Amino acid sequence: MARNLVRFLVLLYWISICQAAIIFQPISDSHRYAALEIFRPSNGAFGSLEETYEALRTFNILGIQEKPDISAATCKSVLEVLGSSAVLKDLFHALRVNDVLKCEIKEEIYESITSRLKSVLNDARSLLDFYYSIGSLLLLKEQSSGVDLSINDADGVFHSIKALSQSDGRWRYSSDNSESSIYAAGLALEALAGVVSLASSDIDQNMIGTVKNDIVKLFDSIEKYDNGALYFEEKVVDANEHHGPLATTSSVVRGLTTFTAVTSGSLNLPGNSIFGLAKFFLGIGIPGDANDLFNQIDSLACLETNRVSIPLILSLPATVLSLTKEDQLKVRVNTVLGSVAPQLTVKIVRAFLSASKGTSIIKGQELKFDPQTGLHVLDVLPNAYDVGNYVFVFEIVLHDSEQKDTYATGGQIQEPIYITGVVKIEKAEIAVLDSDLGSTETKKKLDLVGGSVVSLSANHLQKLRLSFQLATPQGNGFKPHQAFLKLRHESGVEHIFVVEGSGKKFEKILDFLGLVEKFFYLSGRYDIQLTVGDALMENSFIKAIGHVDLDLPEAPEKAPRPPLRPVDPYTRYGPKAEITHIFRAPEKRPAKELSLAFLGLTFLPSLGFLIGLFRLGVNLKNFPTSTLPATFAILFHLSIGAVILLYTFFWLKLDLFTTLKALGILGVFLVFVGHRTLSHLASTSAKLKSA
Repeated sequence: MARNLVRFLVLLYWISICQAAIIFQPISDSHRYAALEIFRPSNGAFGSLEETYEALRTFNILGIQEKPDISAATCKSVLEVLGSSAVLKDLFHALRVNDVLKCEIKEEIYESITSRLKSVLNDARSLLDFYYSIGSLLLLKEQSSGVDLSINDADGVFHSIKALSQSDGRWRYSSDNSESSIYAAGLALEALAGVVSLASSDIDQNMIGTVKNDIVKLFDSIEKYDNGALYFEEKVVDANEHHGPLATTSSVVRGLTTFTAVTSGSLNLPGNSIFGLAKFFLGIGIPGDANDLFNQIDSLACLETNRVSIPLILSLPATVLSLTKEDQLKVRVNTVLGSVAPQLTVKIVRAFLSASKGTSIIKGQELKFDPQTGLHVLDVLPNAYDVGNYVFVFEIVLHDSEQKDTYATGGQIQEPIYITGVVKIEKAEIAVLDSDLGSTETKKKLDLVGGSVVSLSANHLQKLRLSFQLATPQGNGFKPHQAFLKLRHESGVEHIFVVEGSGKKFEKILDFLGLVEKFFYLSGRYDIQLTVGDALMENSFIKAIGHVDLDLPEAPEKAPRPPLRPVDPYTRYGPKAEITHIFRAPEKRPAKELSLAFLGLTFLPSLGFLIGLFRLGVNLKNFPTSTLPATFAILFHLSIGAVILLYTFFWLKLDLFTTLKALGILGVFLVFVGHRTLSHLASTSAKLKSA
């Protein structure tokens, strides 16, 4: 139990470490396993075409090869939607799925869809109509080569979409709706990018420049976490159109990257905006919702290939280094999807203890690149390093200066690193002191590494002193996260005390005179246990160091009583002792032969009855021959047999009440059919006599 307590306390400390700093890691195999687990088809297909596209897109980005085969059922659904007058949204998702699966679609269907989409585009008034119709035309451009998909009045369509924008960079869903949305801004940018791609002539550059200014204004409303992650969040939007931070940020990223991909010129976004967005998507870990996972992976794929700046992510395979094992500091730099980064150098700008930020232990140290593993390595930690919590400040330096505009490195990146080691335990001793003079009556050395224990005795006028020293491998004082002294009475009552320390020395003095009431005046043997634990201390321990026989005065009349010992749940709820029943001895019974002879005698009346029937000349000459009387006669005899059978069951197994219920029902039926049968016989006999 005590060992579990130490592990639990250390676990709590590690949880606090994990909550204090989020380590950003690029996409890994964990996301691939999660995608296969979350996106699971049912009966060979996903729930809807939108969900199908999200699953297929996620699988393709993550490079998952062993994905479920849904082509047959999904292509059938795609053909049904494309061949019907489905709503614009379903048509858009069907074309997106077809863009991945490459289903066999006839050219006539493409022509019909194109004609419909152009008609919708000409009459479009809402942002969603523009988004779905233009997005569908753009997909048709990649799937069909024999259809003219260009937009003749591209400037007019561009202007119609732009008319829905607001001065703060947000967009409205329609001119009738006064509410503006950041999520809608992402959809609008995608639609405008589609107009540029489908335009039969170049779009006015002044209008494109105006949209770029709107994008910059939109980034003025971006939110920021303390760790540098940036995200967008809707403020006031109708409840039916509200989207969370992940979906909203994902929409903006898709719109931004799509628009910049089809337009020329630069986009002056503030600071490390793209890098901050990447940190947001990576910082959420692995979402448990299918739509959230798609938004995360799809957004990171957009950032991976965007024209503004491609973020490079610095990650550490291990943030806990052991001085004992001489672990190396290793750093990996990849893109958000884990692709190989360009040639670069990772430099440690400075490193310092988290408790003393003003003192740098290392400055300007370049890491050595290992081409085989793709890691940047610091071979040996400097001698100045000791056990503790450190903050390393890294900087990524690109070898090609022209790539500075292509990649976003995030400037100086702070990462927490925890260095562990074996803490020296020295000068451990325990002593019994005289309370009045403070002189040592008994003093014994403690071996906190070995297995020796001590035996002490004391009374209420004395004190118990425990002292030891803790030092790091560099000889500095070490303050563990937990240091407890526990005394356990033979009755099970426990008392726990915190061992305070200053510098290297830790000491705890128990004055038994002041503790007699807390100890409930219980004399006897007390087992002594010492617990010292810390996440950075590789030799944390919980150790029984001996016992003390304590002689305390008798308890006064109104002294507090010790708490009741907790009841062991096993004794209360566990299996009970088996109960052995003693039955009464059976009564004496007659011999088996005598019982069988008596059984034979019970059949003699029945045998006499049968003999009497034969002697009387019983026959079936008067048995009714007509159909109805014969039926009643048969039922009458069967009812008599049923009554006899009921008596037999009563003798064997039935109780009296059940037998009486059944006999009541059979009796009524027997009286009815018997009366009809006997009435028929009486009528027949009367006719014969009269004749």
